[in-house]
Amino acid sequence: MRRFAIAVLLALLMLVLSVSAAFADSPHFLFADSSVSTSTGALTVSFKDAGLGTGTTSIVITLKVNTATAVYQCFNNGGNHPKAGNKETVSTSLVTSGTFPVSLQSATYLGIFVSDASGNTLEATPDPISTGPIHIKIS
Repeated sequence: MRRFAIAVLLALLMLVLSVSAAFADSPHFLFADSSVSTSTGALTVSFKDAGLGTGTTSIVITLKVNTATAVYQCFNNGGNHPKAGNKETVSTSLVTSGTFPVSLQSATYLGIFVSDASGNTLEATPDPISTGPIHIKIS
């Protein structure tokens, strides 16, 4: 009887965890910050995408730039540019994609209790308890 009760409790726990994981799939960006290198003109975009769920091991992210403009001009060996109007301006749009691994960032547990078959229940301490930042690749 005791083994049966433990098996039922474990089955219920697995059900609760799987249902909460299904509702956790709500992808959204927390931030997207862009910067441009002053020495090369390269664009860098840093971002954090959250709410991907536990079943996702990687995600494709696409970066789109509506208008990218570069101005080119000749400089002489002395580092000066001639007074002539020999500038060239080019504009284009940019799109690039990449596949990024999904990583666990942190974990928090709230409402931690242990119970025995006779009905005794005790709250574990500390409650809540958290860890982070942690970086574990999910595969």
